Amino acid sequence: MLVKTMRAALVVAMTTAALGSVSMTALAQDAKAPADKKAAPSLADDPVVARVNGKEIKRSDVLASLQQLGPEAQNYPVQMIYPQLLEQLVQSELVSEAGYKAKLQDSAEVKKRLKEAEQQFVQQAWLRAEIDKRMTQDKLKAAYDKWVKANPPQDEVRARHILVKTKEEADAIIKQLKGGADFAKLAGEKGTDGTKTNGGDLGYFVKDQMVKEFAEAAFAMKPGDLSQTPVKTEFGYHVIKVEDKRKQTLPTFDQAAPQLRSAVAQDIAEEVIQGLRKGAKVETFNIDGGPMPAAPAPAAATPAKPAEKK
Repeated sequence: MLVKTMRAALVVAMTTAALGSVSMTALAQDAKAPADKKAAPSLADDPVVARVNGKEIKRSDVLASLQQLGPEAQNYPVQMIYPQLLEQLVQSELVSEAGYKAKLQDSAEVKKRLKEAEQQFVQQAWLRAEIDKRMTQDKLKAAYDKWVKANPPQDEVRARHILVKTKEEADAIIKQLKGGADFAKLAGEKGTDGTKTNGGDLGYFVKDQMVKEFAEAAFAMKPGDLSQTPVKTEFGYHVIKVEDKRKQTLPTFDQAAPQLRSAVAQDIAEEVIQGLRKGAKVETFNIDGGPMPAAPAPAAATPAKPAEKK
């Protein structure tokens, strides 16, 4: 099982490298991003931002280096980290220039690394082509239908809550609410968690998204109901008001397509690689170069014991 899991992880890594990862958050941000030409200069507008011994570094080089950083760094405004990015490129150019002057491009180590990089790019290009060739709308639709069958829509509740530290505080709030006080206003005044700024609104959630005590109380209530007694959880005491109940809305096929494509691509990659392995002569050895230990034979099934007559 461990070997199979590790092999699957390697296939995922190769597939991700070949296809590129898909982020729904990024897609949503792209869809919402305003069309601001000043904020997003065109590729034609690519000025020189530095020269190192006459060699030009352009703005596109800086932006490309930003893309190679992790998502956390990419959340910062470019202007904030621009000086550090530019200095990094300048230093990189200086070191590269020194290396070329020393003729290291002709060294065995560099040539080996270049060959390894070439091999990796060839792997990715070939795998990407095979995946694109075998990726069909029917496969994506089958994956969607399978996912929908395995994930039937769940019940959702939309609720507000006011979280306080003691039962006495919660009892006092319930009394105020029964007397006509506004729930959202009291949540802003009395609440101790982040939802206080939004009138205690938790939005819609399914049962397993909340701690057990809170979820059981909220899902037992009807829209418009107010908890008659405080609900105690590990976070404190909650006063709950249920706003609405509904069935969960699953994403449409078009909405799920990016994730579906990634999942189907991984299946295709596994199939392709296994096919290559079947047609190849593969010899594997132990870590010390010796023969690999033989895999244990599968255990024989134990015959069922006949039922005793009474």
